Amino acid sequence: MTPSDTSSSTPSDGISSALVMLFAFCCGAIVANVYYSQPIINMIAGDIGLSESSASLIVALTQGGYALGLLFLVPLGDLLENRRLLITTILISAASLVLAGLADAPSSFLLWSLLIGVSSVSVQILIPLAAHLSAEQSRGRVVGNIMSGLLLGILLARPASSLLADHFGWRCIFFVGAALMLLVGGVVWRVVPSRQPRHTSSYPALLKTLGKLLRDEPVLRRRSLYQGLMFAAFSLYWSAVPLELVNEHGFSQTQVALFALVGVLGAVAAPISGRLADAGHTSIATVGALVLASASFATGLMPMTLQVVALAVTGLLLDFAVQTNMVLGQRAIYSLDPESRGRLNAIYMTSIFVGGAIGSALTSLIYAHLGWNGIMAIGGALPLVALAWLLVSRSRSQDEASPTTD
Repeated sequence: MTPSDTSSSTPSDGISSALVMLFAFCCGAIVANVYYSQPIINMIAGDIGLSESSASLIVALTQGGYALGLLFLVPLGDLLENRRLLITTILISAASLVLAGLADAPSSFLLWSLLIGVSSVSVQILIPLAAHLSAEQSRGRVVGNIMSGLLLGILLARPASSLLADHFGWRCIFFVGAALMLLVGGVVWRVVPSRQPRHTSSYPALLKTLGKLLRDEPVLRRRSLYQGLMFAAFSLYWSAVPLELVNEHGFSQTQVALFALVGVLGAVAAPISGRLADAGHTSIATVGALVLASASFATGLMPMTLQVVALAVTGLLLDFAVQTNMVLGQRAIYSLDPESRGRLNAIYMTSIFVGGAIGSALTSLIYAHLGWNGIMAIGGALPLVALAWLLVSRSRSQDEASPTTD
């Protein structure tokens, strides 16, 4: 089997189910790189000499690197041949993971963590490519199915990391991740169609258009804000819950890994939300996702004897809501300008991971000074801010955006 070529026009017959499954697998494997360190930051910090109060910098720098990659690398998907760009970034990811696994000092580990984040943005080149290959009437479903693979990668990365760290040490997961990247690189080379975008402008000129897109597309601005706040709450919760489980409930890393599996059920949100978007229900589904995300943190009010159950319920509902809102947002922005999908996705995902990096960076500080109640209160407030902005925007600009893209 050899890679096929595709022009920059959207194919009328769409994308095959087999290719959708392969895209989903590759996206999940790549994005997992960003989350391997999240549940084991205390193990890593203690081994490389990083203080406990600074441990959350590991996750923050990885997510911050991802945001940088989104802003400066993903727009290249509108300029360079996509398959070659994908393979290059995947190989850089593999090398960065190996170097992180070998690091023995805080400065070097944090540097490689940053580069892991930067290079893992290849997943955000794959998703616009899938949207480009999809027929208009099924684009939401295709993106939703691929995003379910991405979410599974996020959610399975944490238990896999905890489990391997508990039995083989924290470095093992980075070497396993590197091997997985080599496998993904081979899959991309063999099965992903090549695509040469129509843009012929220079890279600096392409970057300048990011500001214009953000200024000219109110739907893009709103969806970026909504999901940035949602992902801040998501990162805050999933960075703090391993600390709570270990410190207050005596969990081992293996038990933390089993706990993290509850979030995997949230992956069912992606295909559902994609179909809702295709059917024109984006507006009401967005409100529902924001309300559900905020309400998920109310489980903190449950009795102490049920607290572990409450934590699991929060994780499940929060993951479902965040994933739903992400797919709704992607379906909306991919409908704005087909020739700018790479840059639209770059702006959208940059805002998300900036929110995630801020949430992760603040975790240690909030947990140390306000405890778990502080995490739950702030996490629950963030989606409400997004909901308030949605309602205000809708009341002020009914003529600016259709109800299906708000």
